[in-house]
Amino acid sequence: MARMTAARAAVEILKREGVTNAFGVPGAAINPFYAALKASGGIGHTLARHVEGASHMAEGYTRTAPGNIGVCIGTSGPAGTDMITGLYSATGDSIPILCITGQASTAVIHKEDFQAVDIASIAKPVAKMAVTVLEAAQVPGVFQQAFHLMRSARPGPVLIDLPIDVQLTEIEFDPETYEPLPVYKPAATRAQVEKAIALLNESERPLIVAGGGIINADACELLVEFAELTGVPVVPTLMGWGILPDDHELNAGMVGLQTSHRYGNATFLESDFVLGVGNRWANRHTGKLDVYTAGRTFVHVDIEPTQIGKIFAPDFGIASDAKAALELFVTVARELKAEGRLPDRSGWAEAAQEKKASLQRRTHFDDIPIKPQRVYEEMNKAFGPETRYVTTIGLSQIAGAQMLHVYRPRHWINCGQAGPLGWTVPAALGVAKADPGAQVVALSGDYDFQFMIEELAVGAQHRIPYVHVLVNNAYLGLIRQAQRGFDIDFQVNLEFENINSPELGVYGVDHVKVVEGLGCKAIRVTDPGELGAAFEQAKKLAAEFQVPVVVEAILERVTNISMSTTNDISNVVEFEEIATEPGHAPTSIRTLKV
Repeated sequence: MARMTAARAAVEILKREGVTNAFGVPGAAINPFYAALKASGGIGHTLARHVEGASHMAEGYTRTAPGNIGVCIGTSGPAGTDMITGLYSATGDSIPILCITGQASTAVIHKEDFQAVDIASIAKPVAKMAVTVLEAAQVPGVFQQAFHLMRSARPGPVLIDLPIDVQLTEIEFDPETYEPLPVYKPAATRAQVEKAIALLNESERPLIVAGGGIINADACELLVEFAELTGVPVVPTLMGWGILPDDHELNAGMVGLQTSHRYGNATFLESDFVLGVGNRWANRHTGKLDVYTAGRTFVHVDIEPTQIGKIFAPDFGIASDAKAALELFVTVARELKAEGRLPDRSGWAEAAQEKKASLQRRTHFDDIPIKPQRVYEEMNKAFGPETRYVTTIGLSQIAGAQMLHVYRPRHWINCGQAGPLGWTVPAALGVAKADPGAQVVALSGDYDFQFMIEELAVGAQHRIPYVHVLVNNAYLGLIRQAQRGFDIDFQVNLEFENINSPELGVYGVDHVKVVEGLGCKAIRVTDPGELGAAFEQAKKLAAEFQVPVVVEAILERVTNISMSTTNDISNVVEFEEIATEPGHAPTSIRTLKV
């Protein structure tokens, strides 16, 4: 048998499980693992500036392509606690990442040794498995189980904590005979699918709500085929955006309190049947459940059995991987279509497209300072269907989801459930690392951007180019808008007069100087007419210098973005002017019909 350190065995398993890239920050307690990483070769490493940043890079890497598993590595103590936000984010969105931490020696973990903390206990609530390995001989089995769990059933993250003496201990391990464990995924039965389709066929105005589980299962083509076979319009969730192109004749638009379309909500409110596949019924999608569910029959397909009925009881539930279920849905639908037993849904689908052409928001404004809607209009012009957008939370994300266009799966890479500020920069780096040839465009408000701005240096050091659109109003915009209900505007104002950059007025942080100081390129835009040229220049600079390029748009200080103030999808407030002529929304999916 081959003998090697447990750390080397762990690295060899990573390679045999398909890992080619890792993100992290070395430290004393994880140095044996790093030594094995270097000696073994075959796994690239990107040095982050903050371990939380490394965890979000791993998330972005995983989210970019089917089968990817991002790996985040850090030392003992605070490195592990820094990973918790990444683990929580990955858990909330069913994203498999592997976090590996160093740990004090087994003999002193319980003695409050330097940077010794029970990270496994801290991480357990936000991971599928979190374990401190106390016996070196268990390392291969723990890593094998980790990959099995990350890929099986509802995907999610794992943390493995390795005491330094465990890493250094030699064990018997033969990498050549290592095999990954079979992946378990529940599968629908034909009888279940036939019942679901029978319920669908009884309805007059059905919809499919397509969630992120379809993207995780790499089943988008199946979903589109099923929709086309049955003629049923599709509502993508925020995590499912891109499952079918925005301009597809069956794309009915998004539904919800915030990241929704006027036409999406209007169509949903007229529906009488909803088939949810791989979705969570997230509260910002549903709003008040009495409004959302009234007069509708629901079928819910989800890989996690306990997810069915968690938010509300569907009329019929199926515990299944989205791909396994959709394969059967397509098979049964083909048979029924061949027999002429599928209802004609063309009128209902056309009605949804009529709403798409008539219920639009205005994006074209020439105001200075710039109104945010114009930024997204110019982004639609500058960045094509191949663009991978990356963003997390805030008015920038909400407005972006209302006004940008997505045409392909994994081209809207968004932290959905956790929504941590600071996520966007490192996640975008992970996406660009996973797909070096892609046009990656990140979107941030000024506060999200400032949270982990130091990670831009990672892009400069490792030559990871992408374009970052920064909309700056020197406000915590989403929280300010939420505070309107409390009649306050308290501790959300980021303005100050920067004594080193008086030309900024009250916009405070000079992002251009900071970005350039971190080794990247930056362009500031104050006139909406200059946005298009700035985006084109940013693409050229990114290609030439192979670094992140930031385009900062100086916005008007206060803009209220469309959303419900009563937790009701039938009562979304349009704070700004709506589109009343085609020139008001020149990049809309359908030309405005007046």
